[in-house]
Parts: sequence; C-alpha cells; structure tokens
Amino acid sequence: MHGGAQMQFSAVPLNLMSMKSHKGSYFITGRWGTLAENEARKYGNTEILIDGKEFEYRQIPQYDTSSLDQGSSYAHMTTNNTLYGTRWNQFPDTGNVTLVADATSDILSREMDYSQFGIVYAGLQKNLGTSGTGLVVVREDLLGHALPETPKLLDYALFDEHNSLPNTINVFAVYVMCLVLEWVKEQGGVPEMEKLAEKKSSLLYEILDNSELYSSVAHPKHRSTMNVTFHFPQEELRQKFLTESDNEGFFGLMGHAMVGGARASIYNAMPLEGVDALAQFMIEFERKNG
Repeated sequence: MHGGAQMQFSAVPLNLMSMKSHKGSYFITGRWGTLAENEARKYGNTEILIDGKEFEYRQIPQYDTSSLDQGSSYAHMTTNNTLYGTRWNQFPDTGNVTLVADATSDILSREMDYSQFGIVYAGLQKNLGTSGTGLVVVREDLLGHALPETPKLLDYALFDEHNSLPNTINVFAVYVMCLVLEWVKEQGGVPEMEKLAEKKSSLLYEILDNSELYSSVAHPKHRSTMNVTFHFPQEELRQKFLTESDNEGFFGLMGHAMVGGARASIYNAMPLEGVDALAQFMIEFERKNG
C-alpha cells in the first residue's frame, strides 16, 4: 500500500474502529506508537495500555493482561523501537482482541508467529526495500469493516478485492521488494537472518557492557538487534566520535534528536564485516579517549 508505515496509523483505525466498542488500545513503547495513537484519536476513542515514558522508553513496561478491555476493537503495538533501541521479545497476550503490529524495523530479522496477529504492517525501507510503500498483511475476517469516511485507497477490502491493485502501484518499490525477498531466501531465510542479527548486535553490546566510556541506552532485557543505541559521558566526546567515525566511513551514527548519543542501525542488509569494523573502531576510540 502507499504511504509506508505511517499511512497505516490512519488505515488501521479506519478499518477496525467500527468493530466492537469503537475503541483502539495502544502499547506505547516509543515515538512510533505515540504517533499511531495520536492519529487514531481522530477516528474513535483510544486507551493506552502501557507507556514506557516513565522509563524514558529504555525498556518495555510490564503489561497486565487484565488491563485490556476485551471489548476493544483492536490493540496496537510496535515490535521494535528504532529511536531507543528496544524491542518486544515476547509479544503481549491480548485474548480475543485483535493484535495489530507495526513491524517496520525488524520484519524478516527474526521468526514470528504471525497467527498471533490480525494485522502486521511494515514500511519497506528498513528490511524490505525502498521508502514510501508499505506491506500490509490482514486476516480475512477483518475485511469489510471500514468506516464510511474511509478514503478509497485506505480500505483494506478494496485492496483484497483487486489483488492489491486498486490503482497504479509503485512498481519499482514492489520490484525491489521482490529482489530483497529473493536475497533473504538465498541467505537461508528468516532463521539465518535472525542468527546473523544476533551475532552482529552481540559484537556491539559486548563492547557496551564492558566499556567505561560508552553506556547502553536500552535495558539489557529489551535490547534491539536492529538498532544499537549508546551515550557518552560528555557531548564533546560524542561529537568527536561522530566526526572521526564519519571520516572512517561509518555513516549515519548520530542518535535521534529525542534520544541523543549514537545509534548503529544494523538492518539485514548490513554485512557482519561492516559491524565488525565498527566494533574495532569503537574499541580503538575508547582506548584513545577513555
């Protein structure tokens, strides 16, 4: 579908709000969950089941299953949080309430039981291809419930009726996604991608755990294998790290403005050799500046 993952912040409530109580429930574990919940308010009522703000989004708060109203139309979660470098290791039990997952930043990086979800969506730009387009998987019984005011190209039932071709699609984005899927299959599929992700992230987390210079942002129990985030004791050291790493060919390491520090995004396409080179740079930087 058009618009990447953020378009689904509107599409999900538009297609599901009319079911049950006209209320969407949200697990807020970072910026993307917050934006999704804010958008859903336009189309119905919302409730927040957990909000990691009290922990500065460094960890996933404990979820009490009894706090979820079983009359909710759906429950929405973000599987991996890019800004803070956290992820759900075990997905929440929502009982009879449809669970919806924004899996943009870790889809195809680990095995998931998709039968737990009614909808899984992902922007293509992290592990699937190019930006601006989204992959949306919808359970069949959730089709045909769109609100009357739902725009044509956000109605899941219309996409199903026309085999995902209700209008002229972004052919290039779909083509690139097909190439990526073929590549993943050649690498051994998702199981091998998961092993590689664990290996790559472990190289960096081992440095953080044994460092007197770097400090990890994410709680050890909730660390992402896609986004490794860390802080420095002084801003001057951070700026020096970013400048020197850029000079060495390590790009895009600046942390998000809301978090600061540094962030190594090591999606599926990043080879192990690249992460190992970064690890060696981090070790040498600490030796010189620690």
